[in-house]
Amino acid sequence: MKNIFLFIRRYFTLLSFLLLEVLAIVLLSNASKSHEAFFSSAVNELTGHFNGWYSGFRGYFGLKEANRQLSEENARLRNMMASNFQAPDTTRKLVTDTLVRDTMGRVRKFTYLPARVIGNTYTLQANFLTLERGSAQGVRKQMAVTGPEGIVGVVVETSANVSKVMSLLHRNSRVSAMLKKDNSAGSIEWDGSNPSFLTMRNVTKGAKVAVGDTVVTSYYSANFPARLMIGKVASISSDQASNFYTLKVKTATNFFNIQYVYLIENARYGEQVQIESNTPKNQ
Repeated sequence: MKNIFLFIRRYFTLLSFLLLEVLAIVLLSNASKSHEAFFSSAVNELTGHFNGWYSGFRGYFGLKEANRQLSEENARLRNMMASNFQAPDTTRKLVTDTLVRDTMGRVRKFTYLPARVIGNTYTLQANFLTLERGSAQGVRKQMAVTGPEGIVGVVVETSANVSKVMSLLHRNSRVSAMLKKDNSAGSIEWDGSNPSFLTMRNVTKGAKVAVGDTVVTSYYSANFPARLMIGKVASISSDQASNFYTLKVKTATNFFNIQYVYLIENARYGEQVQIESNTPKNQ
């Protein structure tokens, strides 16, 4: 309180002048309509500036809450977007195997089911792909999987809407293959090193193989239709102690960015596997 009185005493002249000035303005505005309108406009403008400044000041400290509300609203709107809802893929592409005939003409053997890749590894020794299509949409174990450029792998596990594919880039993967130009057969596998190259073993030295030759699936596979693209021969090695070549094959499929594939259903897969697994009684 003492400090207040000291302040008033020190600035008494200035405070008195300001008080009389305000009083004079009030009396002048009350006595004249034009002066009242002028001072009212000036006061409103000054008040508006102060209100704007104060509102901006409060708004700055309210940005965090506003951002939180906007984020929640954006999430709610995004969850309402149609792109978040997807019906199971039930489309089917029918392919007729021209090698299978009966008295009525050509008979369908293979059915292609499109699927989207939602998971993929290629840096491990055991690599898999995950597909957004499962048993509810016609996927079964041991179905072959191929991509736009070449084969990809074989289905090893499936749930209602998702399936798991053993990639060609898996140490346990084995696919029956052949050279396109002369049908010389061999077996495709992966040595676990470079994801861009496969190994084709057991190619007879009687084959006239050369770098750049095309390697495709053979007629001996129960999973894959014959003559699907696998890759190109990159190098040839010969073991003097055997009668076979070992080929290094540049894979046609780019496993680093594969996005869509086809699952291949062989209508006669079960029949073929069963007859091949039966052992004659006299053996």
